[in-house]
Amino acid sequence: MGWDGDDYQRRFDALASAGTDVHGEASFVLAFSPATVLDAGCGTGRVGIELARYGIEVVGADVDPSMLATAHRRAPGITWIEADLTALDLGRTFDLVVMAGNVPLFTPPGTEADLVAGVARHVRPGGLLVAGFSLDRGYSAEAYDAHAEAAGLTLVERHATWDRQPFVAGGDYAVSVHQA
Repeated sequence: MGWDGDDYQRRFDALASAGTDVHGEASFVLAFSPATVLDAGCGTGRVGIELARYGIEVVGADVDPSMLATAHRRAPGITWIEADLTALDLGRTFDLVVMAGNVPLFTPPGTEADLVAGVARHVRPGGLLVAGFSLDRGYSAEAYDAHAEAAGLTLVERHATWDRQPFVAGGDYAVSVHQA
């Protein structure tokens, strides 16, 4: 699926102009006080750019060149990498890796375990993988947990929203925090 990064970003710009908080994911990440973050599936850089405003070293990775072109235009000082997250190998680790915006749901079916393993290898020992995605599209929290466990991560908390509302079994969204 090809995206138009500028068109995608215009939707978030319009929401922000209307007063909607479009930085819930970044606020969630900031609570962990990371010095380094990999924004995995960064899209147009909405989350990574906001984190960088707080002095965090951010690297963004995405498979879509149009999304990355928009991200680069918006924040040329951030490192943006075109890469398939299932095979990602940056040769380094981060305090926190975040997958915001339903990233696992945009991965080709059957590659979810490879996705989790690909991003998990970039989490430093003791670091965190944070992912938020809808649970009503064929990829469950239980399947995600199994993939995270296979990648050497342990679930430490789960919420129903990026503003930390309590997770309830059977809910339609989860924000999961796993530790290496």
